Amino acid sequence: MIDPKTSNQELSAWRGNIPVENLYTVGIAGDAFFRTLRDKGKLVGTKCPSCGKTYVPARMYCEACFEHCGEPVPVPMTGTVTTFTVCRQDLDGKPLAEPQVIAHVAIDGAEGGLVHRIGETENVTIGMRVEAVLAKKRTGSMNDITHFRPKK
Repeated sequence: MIDPKTSNQELSAWRGNIPVENLYTVGIAGDAFFRTLRDKGKLVGTKCPSCGKTYVPARMYCEACFEHCGEPVPVPMTGTVTTFTVCRQDLDGKPLAEPQVIAHVAIDGAEGGLVHRIGETENVTIGMRVEAVLAKKRTGSMNDITHFRPKK
């Protein structure tokens, strides 16, 4: 039988690399979000028929009252930066040619928001108003929005 440990100094561990690959499925609500973005160049969320909250990204059930959310509803392509970070290295720890600003953008009129790049400015601030810039060729992914830029 294994003796119980009473402190973290007694724990045993080993170091190593574990290759992990992950496949994230978007589900029914996410599929409608990405199809609308690809085909119409617009954002949609889902609205709770009970409490009236609209969610972006779209979801099947309301987080506040657990009601089933209905059909996709249009939401603006604009929002507000709620937090951001400046990335100077890639995922392998190598320096980027240009720093990238990644932010959480609270979409106007919706709960939640999107994490995405901020471009066309070097002066990002919390509370900054931004708008989505779409790719010319869209494929049905988050990259259909190339970045958010300061709202004109």
